[in-house]
Amino acid sequence: MRYRTIGTDPRTRREVSVLSLGAMLFGTKTDEATSYAILDRFVEAGGTFIDTSNNYAFWMTGGQGGDSEELLGRWRRSRGVGDEIVIATKLGARPLAPGTSYVGNREGLSAKVIRESAERSRERLGVARLDLLYAHIEDHRVPVQETVAGFAELVAEGTVGLLGVSNHRAWRVERARAVAAAAGLPGYEVLQYHRSYLPCRLDGPTDLDPDGNVGAVGGDLMSYLRAEPELTLVSYATLLRGAYTHPDKPLGPEYDLPSAPVRLAALREVAKQTGATVNQVVLAWLIGGEVPTIPLVGASSVAQLNESIGAVDLALTPEQRHRLDTAW
Repeated sequence: MRYRTIGTDPRTRREVSVLSLGAMLFGTKTDEATSYAILDRFVEAGGTFIDTSNNYAFWMTGGQGGDSEELLGRWRRSRGVGDEIVIATKLGARPLAPGTSYVGNREGLSAKVIRESAERSRERLGVARLDLLYAHIEDHRVPVQETVAGFAELVAEGTVGLLGVSNHRAWRVERARAVAAAAGLPGYEVLQYHRSYLPCRLDGPTDLDPDGNVGAVGGDLMSYLRAEPELTLVSYATLLRGAYTHPDKPLGPEYDLPSAPVRLAALREVAKQTGATVNQVVLAWLIGGEVPTIPLVGASSVAQLNESIGAVDLALTPEQRHRLDTAW
């Protein structure tokens, strides 16, 4: 396994594996025994970065979520896991009532919600401090100053370490960071968005926002990350939920762009040259890119996880990377 440092403050920064394990369906679709086996294998391989959320996976149970955090808490206790494993969680998109969606009915990012939801996440995970806490989705109802102050209070108290943000427009991220900096408060340092080798359309409505796909990395966000190299990008849905390799899981309309066939051909060409799988090439391309990305990988079996782990040591040549980068 390889590692990188996230965060800049010596008091909160952490060294994490360059591959992150997504625990979204652990405890619901993925049963406890299988979840434990995947987690154990990840740690055995040197993985130290696990991702969850306080609303995972409400859509599987008709509840409000928390199943993934609870399973991770049980796993931590059963294995004697301490702070050597960094667990990131999120708040803000938990449905307000069981059996409902977060669309138009979510907890949001008020100072009260931030404090109460973070406390419940700590209890479910069984930790004294949340290593990394994300603002999951935008909240247009709460002033950014309140959200910034709410997160900063928890950092000052020592119950939260690093702060992150997910599925926010780049200008909202910058505004929140500017507000924090002006007040001498900690700001967002880790950004989590959808990014893969195939670009995604940004102009279609989504559950997060009817005006466009704010959850996917676009040109504005990439430019922002190039200008702010101290920020860390974590990418979800990197393997397009199996669509790269499984014909029964076709690419959705959000990937119906003229560049898609050209990039898929380049991807397969490089996979053939390296002897790696297409999925492994995608992960290696993200890890070693101009804007280094920590891929967040899901797994429903140890075999799936092993394939992703194999990408960590895949070294693409400059020529292969150039082939991938220029396939448009």
